[in-house]
Amino acid sequence: MNAYPEKTSYTADDLVAILAILRDPEQGCPWDKVQTHQSIRMNFLEEAYEAVDAIDLDDAHLLCEELGDVLMQVAFHARIEEEAGRFTWQDVCDGVCRKLIQRHPHIFGDEAGIKDWDALKNKEKGRLTLQDELDSVPGALPALMCAAKLQKRAARYGVAVPAQAGLIARQAEALQQAVDPDSAEAAAGELLFAAVALARRAGVDPEQALQRRNAAFAEEAPRSKR
Repeated sequence: MNAYPEKTSYTADDLVAILAILRDPEQGCPWDKVQTHQSIRMNFLEEAYEAVDAIDLDDAHLLCEELGDVLMQVAFHARIEEEAGRFTWQDVCDGVCRKLIQRHPHIFGDEAGIKDWDALKNKEKGRLTLQDELDSVPGALPALMCAAKLQKRAARYGVAVPAQAGLIARQAEALQQAVDPDSAEAAAGELLFAAVALARRAGVDPEQALQRRNAAFAEEAPRSKR
């Protein structure tokens, strides 16, 4: 049985130490010690979404709890990597601190004002072409968010996605007339991608717009039992 000192206040160092105990191959928790990046990847996403929900609810107590859960996920993945001998929690902290300093030369350097952050990130990561930019968009993002990011990055290179109501109408008709699942899926994808472009032209975040519509639909739904 592992004992851990009782404290009036625990720190990030305690979090790392507790996870090391839970991951101990012999005396650790039967569940925690066998987890991998892949087995808990969805947990990471779920915790991040729960933190965003707390932000939307403007619930400080809940947000504090959910941020702790997100931090635990970060420390958990870092612990798995430390066991593999590839990097440590300290490397994670060191890397993000260096990144913040490098990306804020107007605060930590001798620059007069804020520069193009995208240009700074591209230089830092060696992105030289539009394809480099598109490849760097995380594939695990929600589809509407991903589409908006792809379109925004393409626009910086002069590649514009048509944003026309008439185009959306034609694609909706193509979807309605699709004769097989594959053509229906392709038409639906074209329709949604075009809708994202139209939303962006109107200055609307398509992901947030659909989230709010989802919430409104749930709120408006009849409360009677089936």
